[in-house]
Amino acid sequence: MSENIMHPAEEITIAPAAQGVSRRQFLKSGTLVATGLALGLPWFGGCRKSAAEANAIWEELEAQLTGTLFRPSYRGYRDLASPWALQYDNVLPRGIAACVTTDDIKACLRWAKKHNIPMVARSGGHSYGGYSTTTGLLIDVSRMNKVSFDAATGRITAQAGARNRQVFNAGKEFNVSITHGRCFEVGVAGLTLGGGIGFDMRKNGYTCDRLVETDIILADGEMLTCNAQQNADLFWACRGAGGGNFGIHTRFVFDTFPTGEITVFNIVFEQELEAMMLAVQQLLPALPDTFGLKLSVAASGPQTQRKLRLSLMGSYEGSKEATSSLLQPLLDMQAPSSFFMKTTGYWEGQELISEEGFPEYSHERSRFVKGYLSRSAIQIILERLQQWPGTSKGASWKFFLLGGAIDQKAPGEMAMVHRGYTMLSSINLEWSELDSEYRLATNKKWMDDFHRQMAPFTSLHCYQNFIDPHEENYLQAYYGQNLDKLIEVKRRYDPDNFFSYPQSIPVI
Repeated sequence: MSENIMHPAEEITIAPAAQGVSRRQFLKSGTLVATGLALGLPWFGGCRKSAAEANAIWEELEAQLTGTLFRPSYRGYRDLASPWALQYDNVLPRGIAACVTTDDIKACLRWAKKHNIPMVARSGGHSYGGYSTTTGLLIDVSRMNKVSFDAATGRITAQAGARNRQVFNAGKEFNVSITHGRCFEVGVAGLTLGGGIGFDMRKNGYTCDRLVETDIILADGEMLTCNAQQNADLFWACRGAGGGNFGIHTRFVFDTFPTGEITVFNIVFEQELEAMMLAVQQLLPALPDTFGLKLSVAASGPQTQRKLRLSLMGSYEGSKEATSSLLQPLLDMQAPSSFFMKTTGYWEGQELISEEGFPEYSHERSRFVKGYLSRSAIQIILERLQQWPGTSKGASWKFFLLGGAIDQKAPGEMAMVHRGYTMLSSINLEWSELDSEYRLATNKKWMDDFHRQMAPFTSLHCYQNFIDPHEENYLQAYYGQNLDKLIEVKRRYDPDNFFSYPQSIPVI
């Protein structure tokens, strides 16, 4: 056990937070949280246990781990407990197993089953629905984060806790990549198991399309290797529906693609946004598969002084001159308020258009779009953004350009069913602790109404990696025609439904 960890026997009573300090700031500023939670007097299943009984159960798990078990009174617990989506920051596990080996994970599963304690696994912790949090045992695999490259096969192998940052570092060293996202802190496990989008996907497919093998630990502790030859049905399911549904993944093997020079860009327009959005759509059929694009319209300021800005961000495997030529019809319509474009090495370019992905208060609601958005749809988007009630942060509507290699695979080829679409659209809302409950409720209603208003112009399919607790008929929205087969796989590999959460694949 690390020297900087405080044990339950050393617990003290902590005073209420000082005036002017938020609850979250207070909890994170010290090494302890509420003693009652640490002692666990109210136990799972509605029963109660004495402090000694509760401690003995947790000490049983601690003795089996090579890694560290963090209890609520241990230094470092609060930082590990916090998810990326801060609105779920009040869901506190009674223990966090910081696993460093596959045997640690197996021990956690055995222990949780024995004592009937709810558990979840966490890699990056970026679940939009807060499904990587629990009041039971949090199995944290973030320390299992090694990434290696095999020059003979051209493949990258990543452990369960690897994040985009580790994949970036490994790929940069060997001039290879997989389809990856823009946020350094996003876990590769969650990204892959729920599909995986990025600027390279039109040429190289979703992240899950690059996956050739994965290892998974089932509820009974059995470790399976899944690929096209071994446990092929589970491998099919894991590529698009694997997150939290069948087991805990420990290893991922990906086919890579070579990297070279690219041109990255971020261009902002502030005038005639309806005409600009229509013009962008007219350009889309001519864009080569090596052109990755995200269009976003962001709202800022109070309604009386509301400003909307349209930005085009992306990358192209071509020169700055070639990129400018593809976008010239838009530049001819109006001068951008902000213009950035640079030709550079692949990984240097990714640094320019990526972000850290620090924890925040936010939510996103998505729809896949087949074809193009009509003028009426665009008018609704701009009107709804103008009517945004406002928070201390911001709101936006955006789309990621799809097609190309994504559509070279059939919807039933793997669980990732979303093929044949032009774009993945989404509404994003951000807020902070400064926003009142009333303001937040008003904004969430605005977001839900906006989402419903866009339904006639989109498909009913939603992106499972933007998992959405408010989505109606969510299983069909995420998995479509593949749902029945996914239920069959669930019954085969997790018949007792041990791996479950509010939107998980059912066994019936």
